[in-house]
Amino acid sequence: MARIRMLTSVAGDGFSWEAGQEIDLPGSEAAVWADGLRAELVRGEPLQTPEAPRSRSEKAARPRRAPARKE
Repeated sequence: MARIRMLTSVAGDGFSWEAGQEIDLPGSEAAVWADGLRAELVRGEPLQTPEAPRSRSEKAARPRRAPARKE
């Protein structure tokens, strides 16, 4: 969940938010509303988005094995 602060009053089917009111919404929905005109993200609570899968370069490197000795 992400928290937004309404900059203008908005009402729709089943909801009514006043300017200055803080609302918790799912991250993707909060990002749509927090456009700087209707609402803004409340600082201190980061917008939650799914993480991208790690690329191969981000994984930890494995230590190299020493070559086998011939006896």
